[in-house]
Amino acid sequence: MLADMNEKQLMIPDEVVVNKIYIIRSQRVMLDRDLSELYGVATKVLKQTVRRNIKRFPTDCLK
Repeated sequence: MLADMNEKQLMIPDEVVVNKIYIIRSQRVMLDRDLSELYGVATKVLKQTVRRNIKRFPTDCLK
């Protein structure tokens, strides 16, 4: 499903994304539920995709 998103030109206003970024312990983070909403997939699907493609993500962002 996430691959389908790459094929589409999705325009999300910057304000929407910026409002979903939180500062926790001096780190900028986004919650999995907010990311899945932006990508239009279930949180479970997003997490499965991350697990299957773990090498694409820096290890410090998955704590």
